Amino acid sequence: MPALVETGSQSSVPAVLDALATVGLGPGDLRWIVVTHIHLDHAGAVGDLAAHFPSASVVVHERGARHIVDPTKLIDSASRVYGPLLDSLYGRMTAVPEDRVIAAGDGFRVDLGNHRELVLIDSPGHANHHHAVLDEATGTLLVGDAVGVLSPDLGVLRPATPPPDFDLERATQSLRRFADLRPERIVLTHYGPVIDPQATLAGAEAMLHAWVDVAAGVMDHTSVASVDDVAAALTEAFVVAPTTMPEASPTKFEILNGVHSNAAGIVRYLRRKATAPVE
Repeated sequence: MPALVETGSQSSVPAVLDALATVGLGPGDLRWIVVTHIHLDHAGAVGDLAAHFPSASVVVHERGARHIVDPTKLIDSASRVYGPLLDSLYGRMTAVPEDRVIAAGDGFRVDLGNHRELVLIDSPGHANHHHAVLDEATGTLLVGDAVGVLSPDLGVLRPATPPPDFDLERATQSLRRFADLRPERIVLTHYGPVIDPQATLAGAEAMLHAWVDVAAGVMDHTSVASVDDVAAALTEAFVVAPTTMPEASPTKFEILNGVHSNAAGIVRYLRRKATAPVE
């Protein structure tokens, strides 16, 4: 029973439909639509694709399910972040009927038939409503944004730490849980497979700590440090422009995984941690 993991944004619907048609999947063929989390670049097309494939059930993290049944708050939040760019960049999200949605918890199994299953792995840190998807038959782990973003143009793995949910401890726990699974391969939604899963996971954890340490240093030494201050420090520390790349690549990468967005998530995390009650 065919499954699609990640729908992409609403603006990518034509490309997704063309790709599925290329492998012979028509409107009556798709059985499952699975999203790692409900951010619009991962799940924005879910309503449109659910309408096109009426036999498909939509599997989403239990903390995010209500937002694809009624995406009003999700779209409002994205509109505040992206402003007039939203419609041209991602589009929005069409609601999915509630009876088509499965609110899945950790360990939920998606039955593909012929004794093959996908297993959902709760993996907060990037977002509270995030799970990875393990194909047990091949050892392939589809990790959404939990490991970071790797631009094929730039060849740089960058963390994905946007507000409001980024949490260093949870993100680290998720990475270590992935490592314990010993996957044969890891596939990033942005963009594609990585060569060495264990080295990539270790590198992603080190990278998260390094970015948070730089941000914490700025905030410790500047009592009124702003997100702009932290973003500037992160850019100086980590963002190196390759000597050759397509002209649009830096702009595209900054929109999809910008330093400022990452800085905002880290600053929010550090401020929340600083005000948390001492246990």
